[in-house]
Amino acid sequence: MDDHLEDREFQDVLRLIAPGTELRTALARIINSKHGSLIVVGDSDEVLALVNGGVELDSDFTAPMLFQVAKMDGAVVLDESLSKIRFANAHLVPDPSISTKEAGPRHRTAERVAKQTGRLVIAVSERMEIVTIYKDDWSHVILSVRVLISKASQALQTLEKYKTRLDQVSATLTALEFEDMVSLHDAINVLQRAEMMQRIYNEIEVYLAELGTEGRLIQLQLEELMSGVERERRNVIRDYRLEGGGKSLEAVERSLARLSDEELLQLTSIAQALGYSGAHDELDRNVSPRGYRILDRIPRLPASVVEKLVKNFKTFRNIMMASEKVLDDVEGVGRARARAIKEGLRHIAESSVVERYV
Repeated sequence: MDDHLEDREFQDVLRLIAPGTELRTALARIINSKHGSLIVVGDSDEVLALVNGGVELDSDFTAPMLFQVAKMDGAVVLDESLSKIRFANAHLVPDPSISTKEAGPRHRTAERVAKQTGRLVIAVSERMEIVTIYKDDWSHVILSVRVLISKASQALQTLEKYKTRLDQVSATLTALEFEDMVSLHDAINVLQRAEMMQRIYNEIEVYLAELGTEGRLIQLQLEELMSGVERERRNVIRDYRLEGGGKSLEAVERSLARLSDEELLQLTSIAQALGYSGAHDELDRNVSPRGYRILDRIPRLPASVVEKLVKNFKTFRNIMMASEKVLDDVEGVGRARARAIKEGLRHIAESSVVERYV
């Protein structure tokens, strides 16, 4: 997947022409009528400077109206808010020195206009019956709803497999944390799976942006599968980033995001993102969690209290071994909450044993 596909601006562009929008309805009519078309979204000074001739309409934008004016040979210029059709049958004259990889005159013009003005330009191919969008330096062919649903469904199946594996390694990590037997390898296993899921999620989000109203069912499935994954990922980072390594949570997240898919398969690369040296033998070293991950699972325990507990006790083992009275002494805890923490930890420990060994 190209780098721009994860860009939020790109996804916003896809939503403008997704099924359920007026613009997509007009494009479907243009394709079905076997017509080609060139449409510019935006009437900035840079765009208008390229307009040579044509008919200035300044009429309300609707799908039927756009379909009618698109039958003319020239380009159509819409305003930025997609409320007005400014020009029809316009001849666009972009700078011919701008490089283009396209062969046909319509698509060559579309690419050059997009590069020169930074505006969204849509080219409908008359012979191939496909829609290509251009903006700045990128282009993208709009896929059919059927193809998009197929791709999104395949990605969902992959995500479901990763979720099953994430649940397994997460349960193992929980049991090991209570036994104080965690290796760096164990923690990175969880972080790796969560990061992989995040990347598949980003891919499906692009499909959903392009699917528009046709992607509602996939959106519901995606939300269910990703429930809690982001919190798990961030809590593992909080618990296991190297103490004194100088890398904040945000810095670790940026380091992980920079890893290629191939690098993400290497546990040593993830160790480096957490602030460790990345040596293979380092993966076997024993590490102690700070407690964010487990404490986050205790109901109605505020994040501010979690922070104070971690700051006061330093490691999860110290929190686990502390008596109710010692917990009560921490600011913001109190007797009732101290009892709830001990009961919550006991319940999580018992559940982790069942999940791991039964």
